[in-house]
Amino acid sequence: MQDFWFYIKLGLDHVLDISAYDHILFLSALAIPFTFKHWKKVLLLATVFTIAHCFSLILSVYEIVVMDVSLIEFLIPVTIFLTAIFNIIYLKTLLNHRNISLHILATTFFGLIHGFGFSNYFKMLISGEEQKFLPLLGFATGIEISQVIIVLLMLVLAFVLQSVLKVKYRLFVWIGSLIVLLITLPLLYQTLPF
Repeated sequence: MQDFWFYIKLGLDHVLDISAYDHILFLSALAIPFTFKHWKKVLLLATVFTIAHCFSLILSVYEIVVMDVSLIEFLIPVTIFLTAIFNIIYLKTLLNHRNISLHILATTFFGLIHGFGFSNYFKMLISGEEQKFLPLLGFATGIEISQVIIVLLMLVLAFVLQSVLKVKYRLFVWIGSLIVLLITLPLLYQTLPF
């Protein structure tokens, strides 16, 4: 059981590590358009993302699907960039009336990419280990806990800025998404696979 907690901590540390901020950036971009009032939509998107990245994490760890590491490292900032662009484009639609079907499809696809990214790190951790399931379960649990923390922090930030400081919803989404775009541009350049 001690090993299980060790891998939970590794999953937590991997996502919450500020020097590996790409995961934090993606989850922030995903949560920017939402508030506590729309927690069901956020929960649905977070669940879809979780299922998708756990699926590709398992496929990669058990070498059912092998992806090019440099391609995945490039696609992760692409998913962040596209999510922020998506937020800005859909600003014209009121949040309450927005059909999030397209958001769900994009989140599923992006989750698969992020799962392959998580697997690169995880495979380095368990190099040479025969028993993969318990470490994988612990690592995935740590990732999920960290994702919940990030999404909750974004919802709190949205609440404080929009309800307490009276920042307009559209301005919050626009500025938040623009900040994500600007932070992501260097990541895109640094990870170009060619």
